[in-house]
Amino acid sequence: MVEGLRVLIAHNDEQEPLEPGVGSAPEGDPEFHPYHHPAAGWGAAKSVSRFLVREGALVNGPRAIMRMNHENTGFDCPGCAWPDDTKGLHLDICENGIKHVTWEMTRKRVGREFFAAHSVTELSGWSDYDLENQGRLTEPMVYDADSDHYVPISWKDAFEVTGRALRGLDNPNQASFYTSGRLGNEATFLYQLMARELGTNNLPDCSNMCHEASGRALQASLGTSKGTVDLKDWETADALFILGVNAASNAPRMLTALAEAYHRGAQIVHINPLVEAAATRTIVPHDFMDMALFKTTRTSTLNLQPRIGGDMALLRGMAKAILEQSATDPKALDREFIDRHTAGFEEYRALCEATPWEEIENQSGLSRAEILKAARVYGEADRSIVSWCLGLTQHEHGVDTVREIVNLLLLRGNLGREGAGPSPVRGHSNVQGNRTCGIDHRPTDEFLDRLANRADMRERAIADLGPVDITSTAKDGSQRSLNGYLAIPYDIPRGCAAGYMPEMNVLCALSDYSAQSDQPIMKHVKVTIGPAA
Repeated sequence: MVEGLRVLIAHNDEQEPLEPGVGSAPEGDPEFHPYHHPAAGWGAAKSVSRFLVREGALVNGPRAIMRMNHENTGFDCPGCAWPDDTKGLHLDICENGIKHVTWEMTRKRVGREFFAAHSVTELSGWSDYDLENQGRLTEPMVYDADSDHYVPISWKDAFEVTGRALRGLDNPNQASFYTSGRLGNEATFLYQLMARELGTNNLPDCSNMCHEASGRALQASLGTSKGTVDLKDWETADALFILGVNAASNAPRMLTALAEAYHRGAQIVHINPLVEAAATRTIVPHDFMDMALFKTTRTSTLNLQPRIGGDMALLRGMAKAILEQSATDPKALDREFIDRHTAGFEEYRALCEATPWEEIENQSGLSRAEILKAARVYGEADRSIVSWCLGLTQHEHGVDTVREIVNLLLLRGNLGREGAGPSPVRGHSNVQGNRTCGIDHRPTDEFLDRLANRADMRERAIADLGPVDITSTAKDGSQRSLNGYLAIPYDIPRGCAAGYMPEMNVLCALSDYSAQSDQPIMKHVKVTIGPAA
């Protein structure tokens, strides 16, 4: 038995209770039934119907379905980050997405009466499912230690409690500002700005647990932390390699892309220790004829099952095979691309040559023949996409594995052109937008300079929220001063500063006005700013 593995054994007379907070306790004996049906299709339709009935959403649910993932006229499903169809598909939906959206529309509410009836000690024994199933909060609540209950608090007092806690910290880095991909870009920007005005970069988000390895590897390899392909690239690729992904649950709308790829003759290689439902066949729900005829479409042309954590060795083996082939086949490598756009090729070639096939087979759990099958698919395809999810990133060597993906792509120039490149599968709808707008606990100097113009402040030895003296110089050479103001970084071009009226009015000379309009020049005042004396 693997150390630390807890096994639940069911007995007819008495069943060990599940650990509190992990989910609803099942009724009766545990059961297991292999799933032989195609991914999505009628199985998904049946599950969605039951869910809509249970949630009482037989009217609003279908209405939402008709607007989900419509470019410009609808809304993005919060279930995953798979892109919207670009050709006007009206039912770009999936089982998970419908359930997500239906829950967003829930009428269930948790008011003060609920918390008055249930103590925190009692609620701590409830499962996560049962807690969320009560519904949405209706007002701010605060914990009262004397009664062990949550009690109502006004918004004003709630903000004051938060502000008092933040002001009372000995160091801003004692605070942490967490968010997830459910936050929009505008709110994201303001949220990270608040944290950095407080004085901390402690901005963890859900991608720290998911695709942090991808971001670091891609940044180091390509200079960008994001994937380089879009949905149009998926539609034109000759080969798709899907690693560590179960599309049926992680990104179900990928099934449409996989089915279309199969129909046009593309090769689809799934690499996963388990052959999941999405790596077999599907019935895409918006293909009404297929649904009516129960006609399935294959979603894979090759399934490889490496040992857990063996993807790095598999990728190295594929690269080794391509390099070995190049000794007799000049088309195996894109030498022009390698010479013009890459660095370190000879060192990487030597590393692959020094990695013995026996070690590759041992670490990957695959035979050399199986690895050569995947390499052959890659070598024969003109345009290849490698897509991956948490099955690759959540390992000790996750960064190295993603970098090996990039190495493999670079060997044949599968970057910067249509139908080719790296494609990490994000799990939430706006994780990538969050990072772009500043949710990052390891921000670059370039981002901070653009956000806060720290270059100007550093040159003048001005600290964030540091006291400064400001002196204005009028057209006639006269000067006016304000002392002891606090400098706050904002997104403003270099050489510029902003201040509030009427506090800054004293810096404006009455004699300075525009000859064109006779208006006072109050928005264009020459000032000198430095640390307070």
